[in-house]
Amino acid sequence: MKQYRRTLYFLICTFGLSLLLVLLFNKSGGTWNTAGSMFMVSLYMFTPLISVLIVNKLAPEGKFSEAIGFKFTWNRWFVLAWLSPFAIAGAALLISLKMPGTSFSLGMENLLERYSKSATPEQMKALKDQMTSLPIHPAVISAFQALVAGLTINALMALGEEAGWRGFLHKELSHLGFINASLTTGIIWGIWHAPIIMMGHNYPDHPKSGVFLMIVFCMLFSPLLTFIRQRSGSVLAAAILHGTFNATAGLPFMLLNGGSDLTVGSMGAAGIIAMGIAMVPAILYGRRNQ
Repeated sequence: MKQYRRTLYFLICTFGLSLLLVLLFNKSGGTWNTAGSMFMVSLYMFTPLISVLIVNKLAPEGKFSEAIGFKFTWNRWFVLAWLSPFAIAGAALLISLKMPGTSFSLGMENLLERYSKSATPEQMKALKDQMTSLPIHPAVISAFQALVAGLTINALMALGEEAGWRGFLHKELSHLGFINASLTTGIIWGIWHAPIIMMGHNYPDHPKSGVFLMIVFCMLFSPLLTFIRQRSGSVLAAAILHGTFNATAGLPFMLLNGGSDLTVGSMGAAGIIAMGIAMVPAILYGRRNQ
């Protein structure tokens, strides 16, 4: 039990702070798809990092930077972390096109339909006018924005999570071996998402089913993130991979017509299959080099 004391402290702090945020948001009358909900989710992403800070005070074991595995020595694994999400998004798009009732479309019907559920008619008209006035397709612009965001703001936000998952837990669960540590972290990571998934995050039309899908997705994504963290030698590379993936997650959805948030896109069944494919070499090489 003593071996897992720090891990237990971390889980109590992380889940406690996360649930407290959601409770305060709901008690204050907060609603989803608003600036308030975006701010709450941003704070939510930093609960693992804050929890590591607390644990390192309660049960000190080295410097904070060592506890989360933070160091910056640029190597080729940072490049792979930055660019691989685009390959995953492309695979998710191709697999989505094999799903029943889906087709390739430049009209962004899926994105517009989702946006219409929280936007006024005036906002919808402004969005459509903006889209038609662009010299190139919005997906191309979003791809370039993802390249920048993946190394900057998204990486910073993702570091709030990765400080806990591929930082603290990577070290604390390393004795379990690559596969067991990765999958255990993935399950914890997926369950941690449950409160905001139930509120409409990622799967707005299927919040209950989305919780299960998110746990599966995190289990499959975790080995790739662990592999990048292990090979790069830094949690920062995992944050870049995580942040860039978040930035590219909407790209397949922008080029599809049909399907649902459970079946298509980077977070649906298509994305889960794509992530499962990406997981295989990560596990093979991760086990070989652990």
